[in-house]
Amino acid sequence: MMETKEYTLCPKFEKAFSILGKKWNGLIIDVLLQEQTQRFVDLAHKIPMLSDRVLTERLKELEKEGIVSKTNGLYELTDKGIGLKDVLDSVRNWSQEWVTESECNFSNSTNNG
Repeated sequence: MMETKEYTLCPKFEKAFSILGKKWNGLIIDVLLQEQTQRFVDLAHKIPMLSDRVLTERLKELEKEGIVSKTNGLYELTDKGIGLKDVLDSVRNWSQEWVTESECNFSNSTNNG
């Protein structure tokens, strides 16, 4: 009889995916990696399909995680956030190679936060 092993993720790995896997977080972090500091209105303008309510929510969560900081109305990545650059570059490279155009055509119903 074959033994089934239960696969468990390292808690740190699981935590990382709980942050990065949350819709919009990767995009928010990516914009901040490209642009360094951004006002809320600039972020909202760069990610137009994201509602202000959800953007506010995500920024607060990312601040709580120590990934984003807000000073004088400007959002920027902390060192912890900047540390995600290579991760996002890897995901971008993977997506360029493996994700097809047709897989990118989400219906509007999935774009609401």
